[in-house]
Amino acid sequence: MDTTLTVATAPKTGTFQMRMNPEVKRQVEEIYAACGMTLTDAINVFLQQSINVGGLPFLVTTNGREALRAQALFLLMQDGQAAEPSVPAADGSGAEPQAEFGT
Repeated sequence: MDTTLTVATAPKTGTFQMRMNPEVKRQVEEIYAACGMTLTDAINVFLQQSINVGGLPFLVTTNGREALRAQALFLLMQDGQAAEPSVPAADGSGAEPQAEFGT
C-alpha cells in the first residue's frame, strides 16, 4: 500500500496567507469555479504539481499565447518524429505508422 502523502491526502494543519488584488481574486475564483475548484483547491494543485516536477509546473515566459502554442506544437512534433513506433500497421504490412499517415 502506497503511504506517500500528497497535497490531497496530507493533513491540512498549516496555514498560508497572501494579499492580492480583489479583482484578480474574483476573476481567478470564477475561472476555478468553472472547473469545479475553489481558489484553495487550485493553489493546492499548483503546489502538488510543483512537487511533482521539482519546480514551477509551467513555463514562465514573456511570449504571447500564440508563440507558446507554436513552441508547444514544435516540441510535440519533434518528440513525435523521434519516437519509435509502438503500434504495428493496421493492415499487418509492417509499414511504419508514421508513414501510413504521412507524418
